[in-house]
Amino acid sequence: MTLWTLFFKNSKILSEQFDKDPKKMMLINNIQHKNEIINIYLSTSKNINLSDLEKLCDSVGWIRRPLKKVKIAIKNSFLIVSLFQISERENKLIGFARATSDYAFNATIWDVVIHPEFQGKGLGSILVNQIIKDLREAEITTITLFADPEVLSFYKNLGFLSDPNGIRGMFWYPK
Repeated sequence: MTLWTLFFKNSKILSEQFDKDPKKMMLINNIQHKNEIINIYLSTSKNINLSDLEKLCDSVGWIRRPLKKVKIAIKNSFLIVSLFQISERENKLIGFARATSDYAFNATIWDVVIHPEFQGKGLGSILVNQIIKDLREAEITTITLFADPEVLSFYKNLGFLSDPNGIRGMFWYPK
């Protein structure tokens, strides 16, 4: 019996979203947050509530994307990693990241987001490191991502490098 199952057998917030999912594990147990004891769980399930994801992205000021397309993007992602705050009062999506891949050599990390209340606590690093771990286990050798200038140092601290041979990537956008 996993910690996950034990927690929910005694919890007031039993949820089909979390119940008996082997792709979820306790990350942080019994921490204080806003005068409440919470647990934080990591999940690699693609079963994401799109409304909760939209709220998370809104919390950091991202531009809204059509939920129909977000659903397709998640479905076609190679892997998903999410973080959830679990307390006596609520289940709350507090972190999310995903990766796409050619399933052989290359992968790209997308949509790394941590709720502002939880930023600066190492959870973004946990998300990215979990994705890297899972991609390396799948023998993916090249991992890329796109980053805004204000988060470049975050990714550099995790081992990402700007292209040492100069920018070789190119983009096509509709006119």
